[in-house]
Amino acid sequence: MSITPKAWNSEQVRKWLECRIDAARLDQAAADKRGYGSQDDYDKAAAEEWVCRSLIAVADKGDQVALADRIKQLLAQDEYQVTGIYDDRRFERCVRANLRKLAKMTKANEGFENTLRFQ
Repeated sequence: MSITPKAWNSEQVRKWLECRIDAARLDQAAADKRGYGSQDDYDKAAAEEWVCRSLIAVADKGDQVALADRIKQLLAQDEYQVTGIYDDRRFERCVRANLRKLAKMTKANEGFENTLRFQ
């Protein structure tokens, strides 16, 4: 008995990325209102938004391999240029963590059905 893998659903991936962008924006706004003590939360949300925005154009093409390749390219970068964040090193750590998470999700083709705000 063999398990057949799920077919790649680019529309679902795009919807998941859009939902994560919206959730990250809300998290950034909430962290901004809380002030100085929530700068870490702001940077984490900004990193997630940056990653999702960087991948949404590739997700439109509908190819799992192209998305995986783009994630690898982004992981290979030395630094990520963004304005408006508080700590560059924390931001880069969060970007890499989000990219690794998405690489696992893309490889296994799992997790894109969860579009809840809090994951």
